[in-house]
Amino acid sequence: MTEREQAPEPVDDVDAVTQAVLTASRLLVAVSARSLATAEDRVTLPQFRLLVVLSTHGPAKLVALADRLGVNPSTAMRMMDRLIASGLADRQVNPANRRETVLRVTDDGARLVDEVTARRRAEIAAVVARMLPEQRTAMVEALTAFNQAGGEPKVTETERVLYPLGWTDGQAQETRS
Repeated sequence: MTEREQAPEPVDDVDAVTQAVLTASRLLVAVSARSLATAEDRVTLPQFRLLVVLSTHGPAKLVALADRLGVNPSTAMRMMDRLIASGLADRQVNPANRRETVLRVTDDGARLVDEVTARRRAEIAAVVARMLPEQRTAMVEALTAFNQAGGEPKVTETERVLYPLGWTDGQAQETRS
C-alpha cells in the first residue's frame, strides 16, 4: 500500500478539524472569487448574492429581500439601484397589491447567475475529480455531518437543480403571498 492509499488515522481533535475546514473554506472562497472574476466589472460579490436570492426566491419586497441578505433595507436598495442601472434587476408593481413594488432579477441577471454558478460548479468538480473515490465518499459523509451540526437543512434533488448555491428557505412563499 502506498502512502497515498493508506487510511488516515482518525482525527478527534477539534482544532485539527477546525483548521482543515478553514483551509477548505479558503479554497472555496478562492473558487467563488475566480468564478465571479469575469463579471466583476458588472457586479460586486454582495450584489451577486442579491441576484442569487432574487433568482432562487423570485420577486421580493425590499424589506423581505434585505432580511434574507441580513442587511438594512437602505443597503439593499442601494445595491438594487446599481443592479437596475446595469440591467440585471428591475422594479415592478406587485400584481397581488398594486400599491406595492417588488424587485426581480432580469433575464440578463439570471443569465449572469447561471454563468457564474456553472463556472463555480466546474472548478469544484475539477478539484473533486482529482480525489480518490473513497476520499470523495468520505468527503460527502463529513460535509453532510458538518452541515447537520451547523443546522443546514439537507438539499433535496429538486433544490439541487433549482437552488445550486444552496440559498433556500421557506421564505419563498412569503414573497408570493
